[in-house]
Amino acid sequence: MANIKSQKKRILTNAKRTERNRAVRTEIKSRVKAARESIGNADNAEAVRLAAKRLDMAAAKGIIHPRQAARRKSRLMRRVNAGT
Repeated sequence: MANIKSQKKRILTNAKRTERNRAVRTEIKSRVKAARESIGNADNAEAVRLAAKRLDMAAAKGIIHPRQAARRKSRLMRRVNAGT
């Protein structure tokens, strides 16, 4: 355990940030999975839109790298357009 006051605060801050980032990453995975599973259904467009939006938001907040968000959106769109 840290003895320095500022380090104790950093530990608490990092724990909060980790918790928040974990929640966002989990939501991204859920949205992308829902979009993949909805391929061929009527609600596919809405699921894909929400997945892309969450990926963009996570990239904007710095939770994932912007190129990773672009890559994941690209792969999702390829699957949707292929219809598989």
